[in-house]
Amino acid sequence: MKRRSRKVGIVFYLSVIIVSLFVIWGIVSPTRLGATTSTAFSYITETFGWFYLVVTFIFLVFSLYAAFGPYGRIKLGKKDDDPDYSYVSWLAMLFSAGMGIGLVFWGVAEPIMHYTDPPEGVTPETVEAARTGLRYTFFHWGLHPWAVYAVVGMALAYTQFRKEGAGLISATFRPLIGDGVNGPIGKIIDVLAAIATAAGVATSLGLGAMQINGGLTHLTGLPNSAGTQLAIIVAVTALFMISAVSGLDRGIKMLSNVNLSLASLLLLFVLMAGPTIFLMDTLTTTLGSYIGNIVTMSFRLTPFTGSDWIGTWTLFYWAWWIAWAPFVGTFIARISKGRTIREFVLTVMVMPTLLGALWFAVFGGSGLHLQMEKGVNLANVVNENMEAALFVTLQQFPLGTALSILATALIITFFVTSADSATFVLGTITSKGGTLQPKTYVKIIWGLLISGIAAVLLLSGGLEGLQTASFIAALPFSIVMLLMVVSLNRTLKSEVAKERQREKLRIQKLEELIEENLQNSD
Repeated sequence: MKRRSRKVGIVFYLSVIIVSLFVIWGIVSPTRLGATTSTAFSYITETFGWFYLVVTFIFLVFSLYAAFGPYGRIKLGKKDDDPDYSYVSWLAMLFSAGMGIGLVFWGVAEPIMHYTDPPEGVTPETVEAARTGLRYTFFHWGLHPWAVYAVVGMALAYTQFRKEGAGLISATFRPLIGDGVNGPIGKIIDVLAAIATAAGVATSLGLGAMQINGGLTHLTGLPNSAGTQLAIIVAVTALFMISAVSGLDRGIKMLSNVNLSLASLLLLFVLMAGPTIFLMDTLTTTLGSYIGNIVTMSFRLTPFTGSDWIGTWTLFYWAWWIAWAPFVGTFIARISKGRTIREFVLTVMVMPTLLGALWFAVFGGSGLHLQMEKGVNLANVVNENMEAALFVTLQQFPLGTALSILATALIITFFVTSADSATFVLGTITSKGGTLQPKTYVKIIWGLLISGIAAVLLLSGGLEGLQTASFIAALPFSIVMLLMVVSLNRTLKSEVAKERQREKLRIQKLEELIEENLQNSD
């Protein structure tokens, strides 16, 4: 593969300036920032909500077509390239970078919130509310988000490892705009990718700080406040800086394996110590209901009722996943060299979806069981202090304090892994040539900036402020992704056509050879 330049260029400077101005705005006038982003959130929800639903479903359909259609056997690399990582390490890094903190934060809270405020006109706090709420939780964390990641990851891995292109989002557009990827259009695409990445990751880091604060409050009585959360961001920033400097193989790979081990330990304990049969029945029933209703949920809006439920939940999630797409897509492309498109798509989409479904069935199911059968008022806990829901749930199990400590450690390692991966990706897409080894100072600058965004968003609006940032940043990048699908489909279609032509020629030559041998034998 050609050696890529490690120099930074105009994309780095433009994106850093824009993000820095946003952080300064939040420091100088957090109230004004919160009001402005809230207004933008409402406008985009009302005007472009349908667009988020449509493009996300397109990403899902295209990913499935790529896996099961004529492109499935194409390798993301040269024909003799082998994968760089074992399947378990690959899956661990996919899972840690792609969901991580969010699963822990929403594991109990989201199903309980849907139970008390369900969609589709379902009566709150009923058995049907519990079923519907858990189904929508599966939907929000299932195939759709991973299809979004798969599109970007597939396009980047194919461009880098098959075509020896740069590791830049803009490089995937060469089939559409040719050398225009090296000009202003390409630079704009990469700047949009960097801004979306910074906003999406900052949202997760803010959630992580809130969740760590909730765990420490539960364990030690530490105040649950914006000041404490800022201190947590500072402390964990120092940790992920150390990991970022150590490099991809040593830092992220090791932490990802630790994440998967801690998450598995916590999951298995709660599954075995809790109402196991109930939880497995919940998983099976909800998974079937999710698959059976996936198309209907994919296009559901509420034009006649005026309900804001879809905007608050589904549209926010779709925007969050799109904002995360350049980050997770670039990262999984980097670790997926040597996989076929079929193996890539099915693993990236199906395995994390199943793991996520199991996670929500166990933790969300446990929360609903405690709420509905044991009289533990988790609905009130979520209403007063959302991030405490997980820890109150764990406290109902044997060794509850030990489980809470384990969960807090898991959140911290997820926090470090996500931020570490993000600094690597932001360094990659803002360096000339999309280097796979960005300079250390570039990663440090981005690490400080995404922590700064998380801090000012928490100060300007807490959870709502975190949600609005990724929602706004995702809109322009969703258009970029839609064009990326067109570009990727064009180049894959061309490769398949060329391969079929070569195969046709081989068969033709073989037939001619056979005919010649037959004539000679006569």
